[in-house]
Amino acid sequence: MKKYFILYRPFLLFLGKFFLVYLVLTMLYRGYLSKTDNGIDGITSNVAVLTEKSAHLIGVNISIGKEYMYYNISYQDKIVARIIEGCNAISVIILFIAFVIAFSGKLKTTLLFILSGSLLIYILNVIRIVILSVLMYHFPEQEHILHGVVFPLIIYGAVFILWVIWVNKFSKYASKTAK
Repeated sequence: MKKYFILYRPFLLFLGKFFLVYLVLTMLYRGYLSKTDNGIDGITSNVAVLTEKSAHLIGVNISIGKEYMYYNISYQDKIVARIIEGCNAISVIILFIAFVIAFSGKLKTTLLFILSGSLLIYILNVIRIVILSVLMYHFPEQEHILHGVVFPLIIYGAVFILWVIWVNKFSKYASKTAK
């Protein structure tokens, strides 16, 4: 048994770091959410505001209406979607961070990649909501495909590409294989 622990030590360390970071960040985020007393957390509110401002910036007339536990998104005076806590991309960012730390590199590089990657995911998520809102107006019958397949594929695809870049260019694994 000891032989297998030694043989698979790198993989087991990766799994241990990944799950530890994922659990800690998830617990911290859940703690943050539990302190929300007005029904909508600040991060989700920020995503809603940025969605509206980003849409206006590109000439799309989207408006956001606050309800108790969510924001309604209206396009052409029709409610087309809702922004709830799960729409703020924090769970995706937590997954991204856990993976990067599990395949950590130099501290400064790791922190910069986490910050820039998290910001990119956050911005892509806001853009995703704007595009999804417009498409939901024009193709409401395609809600399941658009919301359940296409847009998760885009956001998780972006995370996967970031992971590939991280592992191949910046992680300790990349520096060992380059020699």
